[in-house]
Amino acid sequence: MSITATPPDTAPRSAGVPGPVAALIEVASVSAALGLSQLAAALIAPASAPFQAVADTVVRLSPAGLTEFGKSLEFPALGIGKGVADKLALLVGIGAVILLIAVIAGLASRRRRLPGRVAIAALGVAGLAAVIFSPVFAPLNLVAPLVALLTGLAVFGWLHALATRSRGPAADRPGGVSRRSALLAAVAVGIGGIGAAVAGSSLGGGVARSRTALLGRIRPTRPAPALPPGADFASIGCPTFLTANRDFYRIDTALRIPEVTAESWSMRVHGLVERELRLTYDDLLARPLLEQTITMTCVSNEVNGNLISTANFTGVSLRDLLLEAGVAPGAEQLFSTSIDGWTAGTPTDVLLRPDSGALLAIGMNGEPLPPEHGFPVRLVVPGLYGFVSATKWLADLELTTFDAKQAYWLQRGWAQRAPIKTQSRVDRPRPFETLTPGRDGTVAMAGIAWAQPRGIGGVEVRIDENGPWRPAQLTPQVNPRTWRMWRIDLALAAGSHYIQCRATDSTGATQTATPAPPIPDGAAGWPGIRFAVA
Repeated sequence: MSITATPPDTAPRSAGVPGPVAALIEVASVSAALGLSQLAAALIAPASAPFQAVADTVVRLSPAGLTEFGKSLEFPALGIGKGVADKLALLVGIGAVILLIAVIAGLASRRRRLPGRVAIAALGVAGLAAVIFSPVFAPLNLVAPLVALLTGLAVFGWLHALATRSRGPAADRPGGVSRRSALLAAVAVGIGGIGAAVAGSSLGGGVARSRTALLGRIRPTRPAPALPPGADFASIGCPTFLTANRDFYRIDTALRIPEVTAESWSMRVHGLVERELRLTYDDLLARPLLEQTITMTCVSNEVNGNLISTANFTGVSLRDLLLEAGVAPGAEQLFSTSIDGWTAGTPTDVLLRPDSGALLAIGMNGEPLPPEHGFPVRLVVPGLYGFVSATKWLADLELTTFDAKQAYWLQRGWAQRAPIKTQSRVDRPRPFETLTPGRDGTVAMAGIAWAQPRGIGGVEVRIDENGPWRPAQLTPQVNPRTWRMWRIDLALAAGSHYIQCRATDSTGATQTATPAPPIPDGAAGWPGIRFAVA
């Protein structure tokens, strides 16, 4: 009887790779794939990074309940508030899922490479599909996900071969691979993937340079009127009338701020129009630029909430653009798409009103739009909540019907039109604050009210549940599209008190007392604050 020996330079399949090493190889391969694809996307098409594309797809397809839960997330201990916490949680969650898949697939690949290859291929195809089915897909976007897929498979095959060779008899022969070398190679590849991802994420200098080059070039043909004296009560606790760009509220679904330079930006106005328009940033600069003072409000703003801000926006009249394109009969909505794929539907009849004030905005408070507020171009439509009117990082405008296309939040049961409700807020006192009377024995209380685009006609204040309603003093009205501030000075007994306010708009309609949640069309109810007088 003869026995055939295994060739000395071939590792027996039964030797396998230790479980921890196999898992490390899979994780390192996925890290290299994601890192190099992130770098490739940064150099070629920033919106095409597969990790980012998958996360954006999750945002687009998430059910209403999950979306609402995400919006409610905040981590005060870490200084992470609403509007940011949900994005962080989603990115961490997706990363954890990918890591778990890689570990499981790696452990299954101890003796055979097939499970690891299948997992990497499945992740790569998922990233490729997310990029292809993005609302803003372009052919160049294919590069980054293909880099991820090919890199992952190639690196996995190489590392697994090294690890297998280090387990066989050839490992001890000249030119063999030691186990230490195979392990260090996997660690180095994983760290290199992380480094590539960091490098790709940091390549955002183009937007900064683009904004810097525009400083001083956004000059309104018709500047906004100067604010009248006494436009706010900031000295006693209200916000300043104009909100600084760094303090302007931010609510959006963007997991990473889209990076598009003004030089590379372009957009179509198409659909139910008589003539299609194609615009570049220079086209907008060449048109008459209007500067308008506008208060924007988020539909997610709770009663007495702070998701409201005011700025001087500069841009091109959207109504003029639509008239130039020629809106066809039956065009019910202007369907806008963001660079990151988010969509909104703005009622066309609102935009075509002579006094709509709607802008394709390129400037904010005297400078180019900040990246987080829509650079290079965004929509600003006074009088409508932001989810139907305020698309940032604008990529496309299409005139269509509500039946033909449903925007992101409309698919989740939110309102179709969403005009801003008459609302007010108490800014002073803060909840449970103790106020000290002044020399005249009174305490000053103040807040804001808004009813864009109708404007505020009056505000009333009530102390304690059964107290009489008293008219408050108002600041001068800047324009009906902005907030208006109120104050009242009252002599109150020492002890606990409760303040409520209610606003009446310029049409005579008073803010309703009936509570309503923010969804689907804006919160309602009278704000109230419990406080004390010293």
